[in-house]
Amino acid sequence: MIPPVLKTDRLILRPHRVQDFDDVTAMWADPEVVRHISGTPSSRSDSWGRLLRYIGHWQALGFGYWVVESRADGQFLGEVGFADYQRDITPSLGGVPEAGWVLSSTAHGQGYASEAVQRMHQWADEETDWRETVCIFDPKHTVSQRVATKVGYKVSGEALFMEQPTLVMRRPGGIVDPVFTPGATVR
Repeated sequence: MIPPVLKTDRLILRPHRVQDFDDVTAMWADPEVVRHISGTPSSRSDSWGRLLRYIGHWQALGFGYWVVESRADGQFLGEVGFADYQRDITPSLGGVPEAGWVLSSTAHGQGYASEAVQRMHQWADEETDWRETVCIFDPKHTVSQRVATKVGYKVSGEALFMEQPTLVMRRPGGIVDPVFTPGATVR
């Protein structure tokens, strides 16, 4: 499977390449970036494994994560996409594709997450037959919860992941946002 390249007014969502390793490593080592994800900056080897996992998702499952970069200058801004991590979470996510997003701290607060997340969900609604998608959050991570709500996620309950309370949100598949059009800037 060759991952698609998606675009908006300001962003390009493209497949990961090995050449993204330094950017991936720097982002995941930033304490501000991981504050509501794991709380612990990732090592270089953890970031290498993450990069290979992102590339492999497309090959094995036909979906995965994209690099988010600026259309203006090609700057690496973060990562968004769908995955099946086979998480040890209680209750189980049941194999439902899990949406996720993370941006470099320099890209926070500029509407990039909402724009990229809307575009990836438009792709999913048009190109997959998923009945639903799910996303999980640290209950304190209200910024990402607002991004999720904008694309139709609703709280479905709490779970326990890595011995921590985790908020679970679900979104039915096939929701095509009538306000969002490809290439439009969404804030």
